[in-house]
Amino acid sequence: MKMVIAIVQDNDVGRLLQSVTREGLRATRLASSGGFLRSGNTTLLFGVEEERLVGLLSMIRETCHQREEMLTQAQPIMGPMDAYIPIPIEVPVGGATVFVLDVEQFIKV
Repeated sequence: MKMVIAIVQDNDVGRLLQSVTREGLRATRLASSGGFLRSGNTTLLFGVEEERLVGLLSMIRETCHQREEMLTQAQPIMGPMDAYIPIPIEVPVGGATVFVLDVEQFIKV
């Protein structure tokens, strides 16, 4: 058995949960937030048999795409007063960070 920890952007989590539910998989959903953009993330925990691992990873790849978003970052401008001008920059968001761990023992109470 494997424990899959998938950190997914909130925009992608709905589609992913629909896909895994259709396949009869269950997930535990934990709210989390990203460190860089401080955007909403969801951490999903899956317990799956080894033979279903490839299918789960496939669903994560299909539903969690990386894309570009515009972020406004304030840049200081030199002058007599401290002033900041917003400058839009493009940053990659989305996708998923996935950890696959071996499960030594599984108990359902």
